[in-house]
Amino acid sequence: MKMLLRLSREAVRYKYLYVIAILSTFCLTLVNLAAPKALSAMTGIVERGMNEESLDAIGLLTLALVLLYLLRILFRFLSNYLAHKAAWFLVGDLRTKTYDKLERMHLGYFHDKQTGDLMSRVINDTRDFELLYAHILPDMITNFVTFAGVLIVLLTINWKLALITCAPIPLIMASGVIFAKKVRPFFQASQKKMGELNGKLQDNLSGVHEIQSFGREGYETDRVNEKNFDHVHAMLHALKISAVFHPSVEFISSLGTILVVGFGGYLAYVESLSVEDIVAFMLYLSLFYAPIAGLANLLESMQQSMAGAERVLVILDAPAEIKNAPGAHDLQNAQGALTFDHVSFAYDKATPVLTDISFHCEPGKMLALVGPTGVGKTTLTQLISRFYEPTGGKILVDGQDLNELTIESLRKNISPVLQDTFLFNGTIAENIGYAHPEATMADITEAAKAANIHDDIMAMPDGYETRVGERGLRLSGGQKQRVAIARAILRKSPIIILDEATASVDVETEQQIQKAISGIAGKRTIVAIAHRLSTIRHADTILVIEDGKIAESGTHDELVALGGSYARMHAIQSAAATAE
Repeated sequence: MKMLLRLSREAVRYKYLYVIAILSTFCLTLVNLAAPKALSAMTGIVERGMNEESLDAIGLLTLALVLLYLLRILFRFLSNYLAHKAAWFLVGDLRTKTYDKLERMHLGYFHDKQTGDLMSRVINDTRDFELLYAHILPDMITNFVTFAGVLIVLLTINWKLALITCAPIPLIMASGVIFAKKVRPFFQASQKKMGELNGKLQDNLSGVHEIQSFGREGYETDRVNEKNFDHVHAMLHALKISAVFHPSVEFISSLGTILVVGFGGYLAYVESLSVEDIVAFMLYLSLFYAPIAGLANLLESMQQSMAGAERVLVILDAPAEIKNAPGAHDLQNAQGALTFDHVSFAYDKATPVLTDISFHCEPGKMLALVGPTGVGKTTLTQLISRFYEPTGGKILVDGQDLNELTIESLRKNISPVLQDTFLFNGTIAENIGYAHPEATMADITEAAKAANIHDDIMAMPDGYETRVGERGLRLSGGQKQRVAIARAILRKSPIIILDEATASVDVETEQQIQKAISGIAGKRTIVAIAHRLSTIRHADTILVIEDGKIAESGTHDELVALGGSYARMHAIQSAAATAE
């Protein structure tokens, strides 16, 4: 019950559609109960003897039955389609809402999550809400009302008759062929839209770091919402045809029943058979057992839908661990000064990552972080963007504590260039301009020139309109890195983070990237992580991180002269370069 009440809060926005669908369900049930009564009355007229007056009465009852069955079409359509419409719009809203929640979760949330599982929750598990609200709950209401109504009627009668009609079968088969031809394109369109939605979700969930870094959460939510409701509307077109087809088949079957009962009345007149009570009982009996037979399927479906709904609610109800503090203000006119004041961090209490880190970097200076893999260098840079919160100490930008700033304004002033560069499946121009949607083509070209990638782009057949493929697979590692640098330059944020920007490229490409970095040095505050010391040789300050602590600090020349860890790394890399 708690789960159902929680789910009802999500569905309440479509309460008017549900109210009409439920009322239609009650009316449909009344029609279903009235039809056998009219049939049994016709049988009673036949049993008592036929004359012109009786034939007139049977004619009126026949017209009444036709009207009842037409009303059944109407009420079944309203009950079926409106319940589906409300449920599918609910699914659409929940998909967008679940995606938006995932997009804004802290990065630590994704450490033990699989992208495919998250996509399954967004796409498949949310669909279980449709099963619950469009099938299970309406069927339960229908079954309960039908069962109670038929039970009361059966207690008042005591007769039986078996009646089977086959006359409508050819019409039903023909209508089935027509239905299949009409509805198939809509279901195919729905599947296509679902594929597009899955592709966009895979793209965005893989690039959630870039989306958050450049503050594009709202933009991506709108794009996903658009593709999401393209699928919803395609599905509703198909379901509208289904909602007409199924009651139409019932109407055709009912016409056959009317014909057989009318002919049976004539036989009863000729052969003096008493059939009224038996016909009524058998007709009601079929209605009586249908809800009982469907109960097991409803229970099984409910368990399935509730399990999926629970997986979705786990995401929707997950607490946002990193959020704006009460009274947080925007970071205005940032210069890029960075200060770590005795900062410590741990993913869990038993495993410290950073311990008592303190340093200061003036605006426009280059701060380099070096050290063995896994000592916390990348974590340190992610603390600057508040992808994680320090467990001790504080971090300041321009003398302002990060906790006093809004996350959106903070990240707007920081541009990352990561080792594992992520490019969206679009054109080069779109990827460079991603961080600055209002940028002109001239702005994009200028940033590409500053990143030393313009000549490479112009050598491609489609230039800036060249599509990079999923995750930029059509570009080399060095080209992807320089496109990412151009993207960071275009944003004109005062702080740029370079995480192993030259780790996976050749010497020639490294030199091109170094030229790009040199072009922005002195203009932006640069925090660079590097294993190749040649990349950060001219950094204003180099911090050597070991075991989560600052082991050494100074310029390149100072650290070489110190003869410590940095000097040993430099000697090893110099020897390797000489050997090559």
